Amino acid sequence: MRHSIRLLNSSNIDALLEDFTLELADIGKTTVGLTGVPLLLALKRERIGHGPYPHVTMFEAANRIMTDLVILHGVRGLLNCKALPFDEYTVEFGNEDKNGFDIRAVTASAKLVGEAFNVAPSFFQVKKSSALKKLRAGAEGATYRVVMFNSDAVSSAYSARTEAGLLQVAVDISASTVTIKPSGLESA
Repeated sequence: MRHSIRLLNSSNIDALLEDFTLELADIGKTTVGLTGVPLLLALKRERIGHGPYPHVTMFEAANRIMTDLVILHGVRGLLNCKALPFDEYTVEFGNEDKNGFDIRAVTASAKLVGEAFNVAPSFFQVKKSSALKKLRAGAEGATYRVVMFNSDAVSSAYSARTEAGLLQVAVDISASTVTIKPSGLESA
């Protein structure tokens, strides 16, 4: 993920996801045996030196990586969703904002913009509200607006409020499953 903006389609998504996951295999080995303050210092201050974000701390890398995984699995779900007209998605990884939105897709007749995040349940509503505010303010001409998030941020009883043109995409990065609301847009 050295480049923050990528074009994802059904031809490259599986390989990119596999390569990204392999890059994560060694993250955390430098903290084995650390506890207490030394562990916290390592997590918050030491650069990890490898993986997709080698020049940041473990704490910052974890935040970026977890959102990147939501994007990769989520876009794969969108690509498999036969109800959407898009064959490719432009995504932005990391924490940069050069593209305006984390996810974009365009055809001659439709436009999609989206925001993605991976958060703890206690912070879900704040992040979702922020994403919705950005989408409502800056998504002029978008046929679809997407809020993509980690499924474990909400309870199994969570019921997404519907809004015209808004898709809520819950991504389970462990099981590689995606739930798209409103219903009827489930990925194949």
